Amino acid sequence: MSKIFVVFFMIYSILFANEADEIIKKLDQNMRGENVSMKLTMKIISMGHERTMKMQSWSDGTKKSFTKILYPPKDKGITFLSLDNQMWQYVPKIERTIKIPASMMLQNWMGSDITNDDVVKQSSVVQDYDAKVLKKDGKLVTIELIPKEDAAVVWGKIVSLIDTETYTSQKDIFYDEDMKEVRIFLYKDVKKYGKYFIPTYWKIQPLEKKDNYTEMLLEDVKYDTEISAQYFQKSALKRFSR
Repeated sequence: MSKIFVVFFMIYSILFANEADEIIKKLDQNMRGENVSMKLTMKIISMGHERTMKMQSWSDGTKKSFTKILYPPKDKGITFLSLDNQMWQYVPKIERTIKIPASMMLQNWMGSDITNDDVVKQSSVVQDYDAKVLKKDGKLVTIELIPKEDAAVVWGKIVSLIDTETYTSQKDIFYDEDMKEVRIFLYKDVKKYGKYFIPTYWKIQPLEKKDNYTEMLLEDVKYDTEISAQYFQKSALKRFSR
């Protein structure tokens, strides 16, 4: 009887693992499509001060993205390029292109509560983590993401609450290597663009700084359009900063 139980448990675990992988793949595809461009407004609350930034981004596939800061004036024209898990920044005021080293991946990006690693590793959830279903509640599924043994990632695990009707995340909890909760991403206002769904409001809450948070509003989202390959060359950093 115990052998039958063990076999049943193994089959059950495999089926749940396959289901979790499929959900994560659909979530990832729904977020990025073949390519996606958008404008974003970011509001950063830190130590009682509020700062607003506006930017435009272009992403093609899983390893190419380009971002340009549009506002405020002091940051206008700063550009970022991510290629194959590496990132460069161009700063017009000093006319310099800077490569962001691996040692700075956990530093805050432009003073917000997202990190350089978030910008670079946009696609790594599918490739770098093993997914497991923790809980089902109707269309809502809680999935645990554990780094693969050889994955170069900074998180100990991620737990995501996913709506399987739209394949969008409602909440992501990030844990450090000691399995301590570090920050929470909350997502709302899901909108449909063609065949894709995406939350247009994001809130990033660091748990050690309860009074700090970052809000992101996604605007003018366009999927599967023609995006020039010139955006994803190092020369684009200076060329498109104007």
